[in-house]
Amino acid sequence: MSVEENSSQTSSKREKAKAYLKRWLPYYDKRYIVFAIISIISLSVPFIRINGNHIFLLSFDHKQLHLMGVAFDMQELYLMPFLLMLMFLGIFFITTLAGRVWCGWGCPQTIFRVIYRDLIETKLLGLRSNFFNKQKEPDMSKIENKLKKALAILIWSALSLVAASNFLWYFVPPEDFFVYIANPGEHTVLLTFLLVLSLFLIFDVIFIKENFCVYICPYSRVQSVLYDNNTIMTVYDYNRGGEIYKDNGEKMWKKPPEGECIGCESCVKVCPTHIDIRKGMQLECLNCLECADACTKVMAAFEKPSLISWTSPDAINTKKGVKYFRFATIAYIGALLIVVGGLIFMSGKKENMLLNINRTTELYSVKPNNIVENSYVFLFQNTDNSDHEFYFEIVNRDDIKIVRPDEPFLLEAGAKRKKIVTLSTDKVLAEDSRKDTPIHIVIRSYALDAKDVISVERESVFFYPRKEK
Repeated sequence: MSVEENSSQTSSKREKAKAYLKRWLPYYDKRYIVFAIISIISLSVPFIRINGNHIFLLSFDHKQLHLMGVAFDMQELYLMPFLLMLMFLGIFFITTLAGRVWCGWGCPQTIFRVIYRDLIETKLLGLRSNFFNKQKEPDMSKIENKLKKALAILIWSALSLVAASNFLWYFVPPEDFFVYIANPGEHTVLLTFLLVLSLFLIFDVIFIKENFCVYICPYSRVQSVLYDNNTIMTVYDYNRGGEIYKDNGEKMWKKPPEGECIGCESCVKVCPTHIDIRKGMQLECLNCLECADACTKVMAAFEKPSLISWTSPDAINTKKGVKYFRFATIAYIGALLIVVGGLIFMSGKKENMLLNINRTTELYSVKPNNIVENSYVFLFQNTDNSDHEFYFEIVNRDDIKIVRPDEPFLLEAGAKRKKIVTLSTDKVLAEDSRKDTPIHIVIRSYALDAKDVISVERESVFFYPRKEK
């Protein structure tokens, strides 16, 4: 083959590689799109309200849980176990199905590192030469780089304050948060939380870096228990590329004598956690797939697919597709459906008012003309968004009357009120000569202007004295 023909073929390969890369959307571009969507949602959700309530808010100040525009009081937190089960089962399911995909595509730690390292240090300030060599740290001996580093820290400090505030908005709603911050002397606890969170984010993102993912985050330890050979992860195809490491992790050579891997180690240079994916599945791998992008660019020049892909070890070995539906994933889907069903069912039990009934220390009292009175402590709470007048009635007994309170009372939205309630009867309810008789009663409390919508029923006991009394 002549030199001209060889040069022509090389040029043709390069043109084909360029054409392929133009059509190809790298994983890091897809990740940036996902990061942008997650960031917009996270910043927007605390400000979105339905009927005056938030989409999600766990307010320790107001002692309420807001879920999809419905406010649940502390006495109604029967939803919390379902939310916790949903969270943990969701984590287990995603990990079993797609490995550590959360770490690479949704974790705030990863998003913050990308913002600081790729956007601020590399794109904005040019402190780093490029995106594709994360092993090479900037030369801090230069005055120019020191100034850029200081500016990068300053920019991230401002963003950390926003990120910390955004986190707190899920516990202190923005409409209260900004009022409290305007009066820091009266809200030192909130201000302390804000500053501590901001300082942690600054120290974590700038100094701890991906070491948080490798050494601190417990999720990397959990994943090793949940993985199997069908779990989707970042996989190096050693059948094509050749084996680089022994089973004990010892590196045999940079470029294998047999295989398509050319030993360029682009996949190693670009890795944010400083691992070699060719070594196999490792706890440090975030599934960010930047190594797959790097390998794709190299192998495109040889008109071959990437040696690193997002698939499962079993799919690589069998040359078949990923087995998404298997016993573990189907079991998790079933459990998630049960929990979601329970959550939907229990959320339908929301009451627009609460009523707790407690008896006083005095069991009963006997008045002239054989009138028997029982006293109770009723705790009413209006959990609706509007003010209402409330009263109550005895549903199942016409022979027991309400002595006090003798008229309805107003409860503002979200307000609580304690009432001493006296019930009495002048009828003979029992003729037991040996012991007092408990009479089962059902109390129904309601809002006068929405009796069919805002009402609850509670059971209690009316004690009637033995015959000699």
